[in-house]
Amino acid sequence: MLCCFSVSLTLCCFSVSLTLCCFSVSLTLCCFSVSLTLFFSLCFLYSKTELYDMCWSLKDGLRDSLVAAAPYGGPIALLREPHRRSPSSRPQLEIYSASGLSIASFPWKSGPVVQLGWTVSDELLCIQEDGSVLIYDLFGSFKRHFSMGQEVVQSQVVQAKVFHSPYGTGVAIVTGSSRFTLATNIDDLKLRRLPEVPGLQGAPSCWAVLTQDRQTKVLLSNGPDLYVVDNTSCTAVVPPGLSPQVGSIVHMCVSFSYKYLALFTDSGHLWTGSSNLQEKFSEVDTKVRTPPKQMVWCRRPKSQQPSVVCMWDRLLLVAGVCNDTIQFPVDDQCVCVGELDGVRIISSTHQELLQEVPLVCQDIFKIASMAPGALLLEAHREYEKSSQKADEYLREIKEQSMLGEAVRQCVEAAGHEYDTNTQKALLRAASFGKCFLTDFSPDSFVSTCRELRVLNAVREPSVGLPLTHTQFKQMTLQVLIDRLVYRQFYPLAIEICRFLKIPDYQGVSRVLKHWASCKVQQKDLSDEAIARAVCLKVGDSPGVSYSHIAAKAYECGRTELAIKLLDFEARSGEQVPLLLKMKRSQLALSKAVESGDTDLVYTVVSYLKNEMNRGDFFMTLRNQPVALSLYRQFCKLQEQDTLKDLFNQDDDHQELANYYVSASYREKVQSCDTPPAPCPVTEDEMKLLRFQRKLDDEKGAGLLGLSLQATMEALLALGLHKQAEQLYRDFKVPDKRYWWLKLKSLAEKEEWEELEKFSKSKKSPIGYLAFVEVCMKSHNKHEATKYVSKVTPEQKVKAHLAVGDLEGAADAAIERRNESEMAAVLSRCSASDRLLMDRLNRAKASTAKK
Repeated sequence: MLCCFSVSLTLCCFSVSLTLCCFSVSLTLCCFSVSLTLFFSLCFLYSKTELYDMCWSLKDGLRDSLVAAAPYGGPIALLREPHRRSPSSRPQLEIYSASGLSIASFPWKSGPVVQLGWTVSDELLCIQEDGSVLIYDLFGSFKRHFSMGQEVVQSQVVQAKVFHSPYGTGVAIVTGSSRFTLATNIDDLKLRRLPEVPGLQGAPSCWAVLTQDRQTKVLLSNGPDLYVVDNTSCTAVVPPGLSPQVGSIVHMCVSFSYKYLALFTDSGHLWTGSSNLQEKFSEVDTKVRTPPKQMVWCRRPKSQQPSVVCMWDRLLLVAGVCNDTIQFPVDDQCVCVGELDGVRIISSTHQELLQEVPLVCQDIFKIASMAPGALLLEAHREYEKSSQKADEYLREIKEQSMLGEAVRQCVEAAGHEYDTNTQKALLRAASFGKCFLTDFSPDSFVSTCRELRVLNAVREPSVGLPLTHTQFKQMTLQVLIDRLVYRQFYPLAIEICRFLKIPDYQGVSRVLKHWASCKVQQKDLSDEAIARAVCLKVGDSPGVSYSHIAAKAYECGRTELAIKLLDFEARSGEQVPLLLKMKRSQLALSKAVESGDTDLVYTVVSYLKNEMNRGDFFMTLRNQPVALSLYRQFCKLQEQDTLKDLFNQDDDHQELANYYVSASYREKVQSCDTPPAPCPVTEDEMKLLRFQRKLDDEKGAGLLGLSLQATMEALLALGLHKQAEQLYRDFKVPDKRYWWLKLKSLAEKEEWEELEKFSKSKKSPIGYLAFVEVCMKSHNKHEATKYVSKVTPEQKVKAHLAVGDLEGAADAAIERRNESEMAAVLSRCSASDRLLMDRLNRAKASTAKK
């Protein structure tokens, strides 16, 4: 960090030590509370922030080891002495978090490893000499393997690279026969063998994988020649503007985004340009002729000054596009990891982040800065000291109408800062400044505060995800939650989801689902204890499927635990398929029947029919009456012979007789064009008898032998409306008859609320005068009055007279100008209705004249 206030050789601002290096000149600044080194030249400014004192204890450092670190603050894999072949002393493969906490460690028992790398989902790829690629998860558990081709076994892999493309994680190898093979997506493996390179013997001097326009290519150097190899061709290319004194290219690297390319020559020159070799940025003489051990691009998004980091045994050099360089010594063997906005430098003792200082941070913290954000920061500092200078700084900002910009700069700079004290100072300054703004939107301020709390939590050494704000925004919150879940930081993931108010199905529920899937794999706990813990923790969280958790338990060989977990699953459609998969067919049938889902029952019955012998199948159905009934219906339509066997098995002589009657009719139908008339009648009679017997058995209704109408009347009298409605549909009873039957039944039982619901179920086929008359027959004028307004105009007078409403009847008759209806109303009038009679007589006379 640069200090922005007083200028002197030793400066103090918020208290901490930091080293500033400018070629050979150094001075010490006190600023905030973190150790930070700044490097600057004429045209670019870089910071080196210490991320962690590594928690690991490496006796021999990183020497003689294959090291692979995943981007976005990902894990680190380390394989010691990978080419050791002694069976008695095997190499050790170790996996650490970014802070150096051990995650997994196991002896390497497979073949010699050429390269390690990480997939986009944090799975470890181990590429062997024989072309086999072994995949392990973050905790060292073997997942799967694949081969880069049979011909590789003979020629052996000389060099390999793991790369990321729009298609996923890819692997590229070059064999001893100088042939390149690519797999652009290891999850959808399609190997591509690239064309031969002219004159190439063995491995190239250096090479890199390029991804351009959704096409993957290889760029390689063979002495002074440079080639681009794609699926169909090998093309010689020449970098634009490369100095003629260059002999050969000995090292190359592409940027994180694959847009930029850097070439290091045997003369010590570093050429930088676009990866399509159409544009040159710079060419810098590094004064070092030895090829660097590592070369990585260091660039923040939207930067106009990208640079390249070259590392030798005891030297790290940063070269920019303006031909300036920064050199500083390194004490130990280091590994550089390219990031979206910088380079992580990992040694055996500590880890640092080298990155270009964001412009907004430069504006605020550079010495004697007059940027709005710098003035606001100083104003708040003076305000905390109760100094009147705070007002002076604020006035200066306001006079320039830059207070909104000052707040924005402080908020943005806080997001880029790694040190929590600096974050707080900037955010407090922003909060101070926005108090003087009338139209300030707090959204960016609030979101930055929340995001920094999350970032500070995951940066803790115990978690070990040293994400920058830029990386976090690119990664997205959802992916960060996934990474925490994958690392089994469940409490932290849940707290973040709740803190950021993520919807349950995207946040807490998804975390709980993963937790439960891991919980069922704990072999030291009993089935009962795990099932109880899962139920207690998960409860009825939305989006969590107990069947999914049970499936995980079954995959681990814990069938009884899976069954216990399925008892918590509310959806039978999720329970039954897994029970069938577990060969628990009896339980599956019971669950299907309990669900009431006929399709689900048919699914289980079909499965049982194929899995069991005929006798066991029938006995199983016999214990499940609902399933048996459904299967009988199926057999009646599809398998008549099976239906006969079912009746024989159950000694059901009446149904067997019905079957033979139906069969005889079917034979007659087959022997003549026109079916005999009794056939449908007999079928309906048998159907009614079966229905009556079933209800007699279940309800004791005493229906056997009654006619269809008498059966419906009895059902309605018993209150079995659903069964009555089933007969109405099955036997196609006329609407008017069914409505009359139900109307009379409900009125006789004085179920007036049900009657009103029935009247509103659909338009009455018998009209609504019938409702009025039936209600009055039961001496309920109040209920009858409800239906008067619903009758047709032709029946209005009758309806009003039925309920004794002479006034309403008179109004209806006069409105319709119907003499006979007026006469009917007059006949019902008494001497006390003289006024009404006069009105009716006048209306009648008027109607007669017309």
